[in-house]
Amino acid sequence: MHIILSRTSGTPLYEQIVSQVRDAVWSGDLPPGTPLPSLRQLAKDLEVSLITTTRAYNELAAAGLIGQQAGRGTFVLAQDAEETRRRLQARLDAQLDDAVATAVLAGLSLDDLTERTARRWTAAHQQ
Repeated sequence: MHIILSRTSGTPLYEQIVSQVRDAVWSGDLPPGTPLPSLRQLAKDLEVSLITTTRAYNELAAAGLIGQQAGRGTFVLAQDAEETRRRLQARLDAQLDDAVATAVLAGLSLDDLTERTARRWTAAHQQ
């Protein structure tokens, strides 16, 4: 598991951990049953406090993404594909709401926004 933290962003470190692990689970990069580092090991690896990793793991467990088994460690849980799709669509809708609001502030038309979106879509699929 590779997590990159930014100490200069406005996003708390635990939220950065949650976001990156969640995205890895939803994308299948962390399949069900994958063991995760212990809280102490992750804190050491990321050079953060144990409180930070504990908070991140607690949020991931509350979201049903990971499970903690006493004496065995922490593992990725199986995800319902339809529920994951629903969550991703809700996330996309929120991001689109932000993009539309920004486009309105910038004085862009729907055609301008559509063109910009199409360019980014094409660029993402050429990689």
